[in-house]
This record gives sequence, structure tokens and C-alpha cells, in this order.
Amino acid sequence: MKSMSKSLLILFILLCGSGAQAADEANNDDARMPLEELRHFTQAFDQIRQAYVEEIDDRELLEMAISGLLSSLDPHSVYLNEDDFKDLEEHTTGEFGGLGIEVGMEGGFIKVITPIDGTPAERAGIQAGDLIIKLDDQLVQGMTLGEAIEIMRGPKGSKLTLTVVRPNRDGPFEVEVVRDIIQVHSIRSRMLEPGFAYVRIAQFQENTGVEFSDTLSKLTEEHRLKGLVLDLRNNPGGLLNASVEVADAVLDEGLVVYTEGRLPSAGNQYYAKPGDLLDGLPIVVLINEGSASAAEILAGALQDHRRALILGTSSFGKGSVQTVIPLSNNRGIKLTTARYFTPNKRSIQAEGIHPNIVVKPAEVRLLESRQQIKEANLAGHLTNEETPQAEESEDLSQEDNQLYEALNLLKGLDIFTAADDKK
Repeated sequence: MKSMSKSLLILFILLCGSGAQAADEANNDDARMPLEELRHFTQAFDQIRQAYVEEIDDRELLEMAISGLLSSLDPHSVYLNEDDFKDLEEHTTGEFGGLGIEVGMEGGFIKVITPIDGTPAERAGIQAGDLIIKLDDQLVQGMTLGEAIEIMRGPKGSKLTLTVVRPNRDGPFEVEVVRDIIQVHSIRSRMLEPGFAYVRIAQFQENTGVEFSDTLSKLTEEHRLKGLVLDLRNNPGGLLNASVEVADAVLDEGLVVYTEGRLPSAGNQYYAKPGDLLDGLPIVVLINEGSASAAEILAGALQDHRRALILGTSSFGKGSVQTVIPLSNNRGIKLTTARYFTPNKRSIQAEGIHPNIVVKPAEVRLLESRQQIKEANLAGHLTNEETPQAEESEDLSQEDNQLYEALNLLKGLDIFTAADDKK
């Protein structure tokens, strides 16, 4: 036991700094490596490996120690084993297996950050903010996030029953989800009405910036645009560079975001190059509590540059930067190394982006109008020689009230812009 403790102590001194320096500083209050605490660690390690009710391989126990060390820092610093490394690559390239939800830990339970567009979880009705307390018959409390994710993954076509607690709903309820191969399409677009385009970014992947620029170019070539709705709701983020590229496409130069950390390498500034693909056309950005990380960077940059109006509800509030640091044998750590700030020096961490115009999601029911006599009902009324206009579709107001309000806002901006141009 003493031999094992001594070996572990030497190992940790070598990992964390010079052994001689650590020994010299052992009695210093500001020592980098306090030897007494290292002895406590090795003693605890030995007790676990010898006395725990089940035998645990030393390598596995050391990995558990590293995992616990990182998970105690913040919710986003994690140890990456070989499978985690592979999963990370799949997320950035846009294809992976599972349910199709971005998740984190809260109070020992799995919290849904957002369901991903077009996935089994979204089709089953899983919503941002849901707490998952059971996976089939297994309680989530006591699991690590990695263990829960491993259970949620599985062969295409297999079923998993989630027990969910949802705010403002009485009691837990069950949702059955059929697993599938998840292919995340980063960009979707369509025309809402003549002149008004809609672009949704579901997640920031390697090619999102290029796809966004190509989408805008195609829309401007095929339509006479008057404005754009950019939907970032339930966008969990992704690659920082991708969000900078999207901002660059609609900003005519300027700072997009900057980061600050303890290491000099953690301090970076990201700028947009001259040129705006929309040539100043009005933009309304939709966000909600599922908009996180890179999505908040984009929304914050466009808000600070007064390039877009932000509409919806406050965003998630993840303002930290994670760096993937490779270790040996295809393992690594994802470590929080910096905070990011918007161009106006705002930190989004635990605060989020607050919309310029708050519009909460709501179910809209149209009221039946009372029958009233109008000019057209009077006998002998004069006819209108103008071409009658088609009535506006009412579907959008009932299906997505936030998008409906964004469209109305763009129409108002277009009216005022047109009036200014005539002066």
C-alpha cells in the first residue's frame, strides 16, 4: 500500500509540475502542488482500490478520478474517452446516432437544452427545459452525463421510454422515442411572403458559414428581398468560427466577439470583413431559452452593431469557451479556458442575450368577428376599380406566434424605409 501511494504521489507530481519545485513549495501557502493534499488523494485511492465492495481496475479508477476532477469545475469541462472523442467529431460533422437532443445535467437529472430539428425527440414532443428523470426503468439520478448519453444511444428503430418532468405541468409523464440515425441539417430556408425570407440555423457546424452565405446569395438572386427572419431558437451552439462566419456575412466589418482567459492563447478577437451580403436589409433574429453558446455570440454581435432586432425570450446564457486538449490513446479533456464577450463588452455567462422585443410563445386563437354591415353590403354601392388583394394567410399567426410577430416587424420596418426613400 505504501509503495502504491508513493508511486501515485510521484505520478501526480510529474503530471502537475516539476517534482523538485513541488517539494520545495510544499510548505508555502501558495504552493502549486501541496504534497499533503496529494497524500490524501493517494490514501483515498488506495482505500477505494482495496476496500470497495467490488474490484475496480486501476486504469478505470484513474479515469474516474480525472472525470471527477473536471466535472467539479463547471458543467462544460469533461473528460473524453475514446467514444466521447468519436461522438464529438460526429456532432461537428452533423451525423450521429440517438434521439436528437442536446442535454446537460441539472440537480442530478438530465436537462434538455434543445431538441434538434427533424429528429425523433422533436417529433415525440420533447421540449427545451424538460427534465428527464428516468430512462426506461433506470433512474437518472446518480448517473454521469456520459452514462445517460450512452443509454440514450442505440440501434436505429429501437425504442426508449423517457420519464419527463416539465415546468408548468403536473407530475411526471412518459414519452416513447424511437431511435434513429441523426443527420443535422444546419441551414433551412423559405419565403414567408413575397420579399420576406426565413432562414433557420439549427446548429453551427463546419460548413454552416459557407452554407449560410450560399443561401443568402440564392435568395437575393431569386427574389427581391425586403427583409430576413433569422431563426436561432433552440440552437445549442456549436463551432465558434462558424458563428463568426455567419455574422461576417451580414456585417459590414467590425468586431464580432472576443475571448479572455488566464493563458495568453485564450485571448482572441474575431472580426468581420468588409461587405454585407444583404446590403443593409432589415433582419429580425429569433431567440429563446434554447439558444446557447455560438447562437448567443451571433445574436449578441448583431444586436451590438444594431444590425438586427432581437425578438423572443432571453437566451440560455452559456458564455464560456471550451478547448479540446488531446491526451494519449485517443482520449482528451474538454476544458473551459475562457469567457467570451460581445462587441460592447457584455458577458453572456449566466445572463444570456435579452431580446429587444419580448414575445413569449403562445397559443393564438382567432376570434370570430361579428357580422357588421359594410359599404359593400349597401345596395347600389360604387364598385372598387382597383384589383382586389388576396387575404393574408392566418396560419402563421396560430402555428408560430413569434415568427408571425417577426414578420410583422419586418413589414413595419419596410414601410418606414420605403417612406424615407421617397423623401
